[in-house]
Amino acid sequence: MKNCSDYFQNKKCEFFPCHKTSGDYFNCMFCYCPLYALGDKCGGNFCYTADGIKDCSNCLIPHMKNAKDYILSKFCDIQELAKK
Repeated sequence: MKNCSDYFQNKKCEFFPCHKTSGDYFNCMFCYCPLYALGDKCGGNFCYTADGIKDCSNCLIPHMKNAKDYILSKFCDIQELAKK
């Protein structure tokens, strides 16, 4: 049961999968990405719409196998943002 809390998948969700994916692995642990607030410093594959809204529909970072480690590596940045 090593790393049993690193993976969660909700196939009953009406939005599953919320992003196009080419593989069977799709992690729902970070359903709402904590990196979104970092704007252009999140490290993901995003773009901004004409209205200036961040569009993450091409980003799979929160759904990949190493998602937890990557997101945790960004928590200091998220913490600094929260202080403002």
